[in-house]
Amino acid sequence: MKRRIGVLVMSYGTPESLDQVEAYYTHIRRGHPPTAEQLHELTSRYEAIVGGFFPLRENTNKQVAALEETLNRTYPDIEFVCYQGLKHASPFIEDGVQQIVSDGINEAVGVVLAPHYSVMSVGGYIKRAQEKADELGLKITFVKSYELHPKLIEALTIRVNKALGKFEGVPRDKVRVIFTAHSLPEQILQMKDPYPDQLLATSRAVAEKTGVTNWQFGWQSAGKTATPWLGPDILDILEKIRKEEQVENALICPVGFVSDHLEVLYDIDIEAQALARELGMHLERTESLNTDPLYMETLADVVHAQIERAG
Repeated sequence: MKRRIGVLVMSYGTPESLDQVEAYYTHIRRGHPPTAEQLHELTSRYEAIVGGFFPLRENTNKQVAALEETLNRTYPDIEFVCYQGLKHASPFIEDGVQQIVSDGINEAVGVVLAPHYSVMSVGGYIKRAQEKADELGLKITFVKSYELHPKLIEALTIRVNKALGKFEGVPRDKVRVIFTAHSLPEQILQMKDPYPDQLLATSRAVAEKTGVTNWQFGWQSAGKTATPWLGPDILDILEKIRKEEQVENALICPVGFVSDHLEVLYDIDIEAQALARELGMHLERTESLNTDPLYMETLADVVHAQIERAG
């Protein structure tokens, strides 16, 4: 019989419909319901994306299915079964671990749909999965990051080159490329968290492979809390480079995100684009990875490598 391995594919999660937004937001706020104003703001953002279509859930479902297919095709000596585990929506991370055990699988690998490690993001996913696995007696190991995997860099390089082609008649070095990722609280800097350095490493590798020299890094989608978050924010960057450097053309490459969801379809495509129009800038963004075969192969490679390491 083939060795059977469960793959817990973890991500942030999103509601499946507008009537689930309040429960989702309450979970993010650790059980504290949002105010009417906060709920209205988040719901309005979802409604602005093609009338409330929830792309992240659909994209995640497709990514998990594509990863399972890629793993079983690439490594036919093992039977891989992929399970979802979401941070803030059902099926939760703990549900995914429970399902692996319920299906009679006794060894597993966890991987997050985010290439860069932070103790506040990927670290939190791993902690929850490990605690549930320990409770149920499941042997599980984890992929922590894969920020410089050659196939990931190749997939991002293809996207940057394609997007630069949208600036007709503009020399490549006149387009400011801005790599972005989800901001986190500034306190991670004191913790020597690897997140910022890993993001810069990915950005630098893509810039080198595309021959882009006119680039910088920025943050987006910071939480609204009393503590400061990593900056500068992408909106502040756009204002600054337009007013102080007279930059007219900019390309956002959200290297920290792997699929189309709120932080891409709203924060960049609606909010940042509105500011760019106001500033008289031509702004584009790179296409999301979603189920790109190169990204699926990246995930399959790192999952298999983790199995090899764990013996």
